[in-house]
Amino acid sequence: MRRKIPSTAALVAFESAARHQSFTQAAHELALTQSAICRQIAGLEEFLGVELFRRSRRGVKLTEAGLTYSRKVAAQLDAVERDTLAAMGQQGAQSLELAVVPTFATQWLVPRLKDFQRLHPEVTVHLTNRTRPFLFADTAFDAAIYFGDGDWSGTEAHYLMPEEPLPVCSPALLAGREPFSAAELAMLPLLQQSTRPYAWRQWFNAQGLNVPRDLAGPRYELFSMLAQAAAHGMGVALIPPFLIERELAEGRLVAAHPTALHSSDKAYRLMIPERKLESAALGAFRDWLLAAAQAYREARAGSAV
Repeated sequence: MRRKIPSTAALVAFESAARHQSFTQAAHELALTQSAICRQIAGLEEFLGVELFRRSRRGVKLTEAGLTYSRKVAAQLDAVERDTLAAMGQQGAQSLELAVVPTFATQWLVPRLKDFQRLHPEVTVHLTNRTRPFLFADTAFDAAIYFGDGDWSGTEAHYLMPEEPLPVCSPALLAGREPFSAAELAMLPLLQQSTRPYAWRQWFNAQGLNVPRDLAGPRYELFSMLAQAAAHGMGVALIPPFLIERELAEGRLVAAHPTALHSSDKAYRLMIPERKLESAALGAFRDWLLAAAQAYREARAGSAV
């Protein structure tokens, strides 16, 4: 079926005229005659069946419909230009679009990506924040790194590492004393992670405690926000240690209790849609990422011995 799309030349002429509110300036910008601009826009209005400009002796002015359409056309032309420049700049290179949970990407993945670039200079990796599952068919993503049980329809899951969050707080909250007991933690302000709403309940239950206020406390969407709140003495937070290595090393955060929360089913995973399984670039990234995650798990296990 033929698409209901006007000519690119007409859209470019319209966008320029709408931006300048002038056919004359649009003609100058596009190196065309004013009559050529007029013909393009008249043809576009006929195609749409909508008046885009009001003409008068003083010039032209966008109609309400023209203003709305111009904004959408400008955004689409910008997108086409970006994609075109990207395609022109690749010259045989490959790129990957990854959806990632933000704090994991910032604190763990990005510091290691230089190694992947060294091994595979022909592959460019783009990262975009996504905190929850989505339909790959509705996006341009090649793969995703997320935290969950791996149950994501139409994908192949690859285990990276567990989360195992640990209760942490500002050293000022401890005031030089030994870490709190679980019962003492229950009396402190509890900082909540909005995508892990039952984390504190699970932690206290694992310690054999039923704490009525385990769901209370300010909520933050990202672990990076939780870390900042805890470091500023706002309460105790459950955060995976590998996401706050710098804060722990610098003493801005300390363990409020030595016991982490262990989950048997949920973990960080690389999710690859089935239609992308044959991608050579994605296969190279998958192999590198799994090796890096395994090396990290082994190093972490060794340090814990």
